[in-house]
Amino acid sequence: MKYTPVEIIQYVREEDVKFIRLAFCDIYGNQKNIAIMPYELERAFAHGMPVDASAIAGFGDEMHEDLFLHPEASTLARLPWRPESGSVVRMFCDITYADGRPFEADCRRLLKNAAEEADRKGIQFRFGTEMEFYLFKTDETGAPTRIPHDEAGYMDIAPADKGENVRREVQLTLEQMGIQPESSHHEEGPGQNEIDFKSSDPISAADNAVTFQSVVRTIAGRNGLYADFSPKPLPGYPGSGLHINLSAQTHEGRDCLDPVIAGIMDKICECTVFMNPISNSYERFGKSKAPKYISWSRYNRSQLIRVPELPGVPRRAELRSPDPSANPYLALLLLIRAGLYGIENHMELAQPTDINLYNAPAETLENYGRLPENLEAARYAAEESSFIKASLPARLIRSYCSGN
Repeated sequence: MKYTPVEIIQYVREEDVKFIRLAFCDIYGNQKNIAIMPYELERAFAHGMPVDASAIAGFGDEMHEDLFLHPEASTLARLPWRPESGSVVRMFCDITYADGRPFEADCRRLLKNAAEEADRKGIQFRFGTEMEFYLFKTDETGAPTRIPHDEAGYMDIAPADKGENVRREVQLTLEQMGIQPESSHHEEGPGQNEIDFKSSDPISAADNAVTFQSVVRTIAGRNGLYADFSPKPLPGYPGSGLHINLSAQTHEGRDCLDPVIAGIMDKICECTVFMNPISNSYERFGKSKAPKYISWSRYNRSQLIRVPELPGVPRRAELRSPDPSANPYLALLLLIRAGLYGIENHMELAQPTDINLYNAPAETLENYGRLPENLEAARYAAEESSFIKASLPARLIRSYCSGN
């Protein structure tokens, strides 16, 4: 439900809300927040609430001024795991300087700008995420171990699948927050799970992905478990992906997915450091259905992009290279930019690769481009990219490519 600031203030008064969390993300997609009391809400809407930027990754140092959080009323959600009496709500925020100028490293605003640019050009993008994660046991002090919650396999059921109740609780919690999961199941790895989302507009999709990680970690902790979203937590077992489903249509309803896919394939190496930002990300590529080569197919899950034929569902593409360590705002932003690049340059989609690239002969594999093999190669591709320089602020590029 969409609310106005006046409605939020009235809701807080009538529903015994005691704390309002103003949420935002650092440049790496880690959710942060500051909790304010109800009597500060009018000030927050009118002027924003100050935060110390020097302590937040990628936001500045001790020489920089405070930044201000401006809550977006339409993102209001009650946190169901907090007490009903004296309840807690959360809103995502825009970030500005004291004089009202937008903060250049506010990734959520950057995604808004990209979506608005696409809309001005007559293109509507929609995204849905499929995020995998592991559940590990904790020790007697509550610290995480590397002992999986269960030994179940792909789509197993209880009692082998011990994550069933956790996934159920996560999905019910998300529904109470106004977020619609699509499906869930046990994944291939021991203790590995997946929950998928229905497609939505770019900002909602990224907000939902950030909220999802927070909810999973909270519910896992309440069940004495640790939720791990790293790309490759267990050597020798499947890694965890952040598969991104996307569709693109003109305002008249015409599908324009082919040039979008072509643009993404053309720019994917330059974007990879933002979708796979840690060294552990590259241990996942080329194994257990994670891609290694730049290709697409209607059927084969070893490809970078899959375009499944699903009856009753609008045509969509599934990008399989990103992982859960990515900042979803940056990932979706770059997919929009790359898709628009493909449309504007009238790029044609290459023929599909309907073979298994995991066991294809070397002479066949030579015909395909490859994703960066490690973090250093991905950083270099981004640093040398005019596309990235035109798509992202220098501050973000510098932070991702220097490791600072």
